[in-house]
Amino acid sequence: MPEVIVEYQAEIWQSIGETFIMVGFSILAAVLVGLPLGTFLYLCRKDQILENQAVFSTLNLLVNVIRSFPFLLLVVFMIPFTRWIVGTAFGTTAAIVPLTVIAIAHYSRLVEQSLLDIPKGVMEAAISMGASAKDIIFKFLYVEARSGLVLGLTTSTISFISYSTIMGVVGGGGIGDFAIRYGYQNFRTDLMFYMIFIMVILVQLIQYTGITVARKIDKR
Repeated sequence: MPEVIVEYQAEIWQSIGETFIMVGFSILAAVLVGLPLGTFLYLCRKDQILENQAVFSTLNLLVNVIRSFPFLLLVVFMIPFTRWIVGTAFGTTAAIVPLTVIAIAHYSRLVEQSLLDIPKGVMEAAISMGASAKDIIFKFLYVEARSGLVLGLTTSTISFISYSTIMGVVGGGGIGDFAIRYGYQNFRTDLMFYMIFIMVILVQLIQYTGITVARKIDKR
């Protein structure tokens, strides 16, 4: 093991843990809030079972605005809200707030796109069979779109890892922040590249897992 890794071993493990915490909460928010929000966006579209142009336009605009923000500016913009929610604007806990907001907006849009890819005949068949809204969602839409939903979550997770590298501006820590503070700013290029290597391996593992799962559950 290189000497530099031994020297910073404790800090490296701490940064990895901070990244997992931030990304983990982002994934949780994406699934628990982003998935229903994206589904609701789809169902409120024209000619869908919950068609409501006012609701759709409002939610669509909100998602677009959040996704349009450069993430660093979003973090700074949300500092007062973050402080109100968690009592502080500094640290890993504070970093979770803007990350969950962008996670919800990011994944909800991918969910909507996955559902839009479902053939119209599926919805027509469900309606003709007298299926309730709940049955349409869980027994038809999610079943048909399951592969796309998994791939969307995989893509989102990789984006969350990228976003987490910015959280050093609010003391969120993480692998990216460690690479900048201990590597780049201290002219320890070897340490910086080691942390980049860790992130590359992490992203590759997530991508491989997501593609494998999506392929296995895709019965089309």
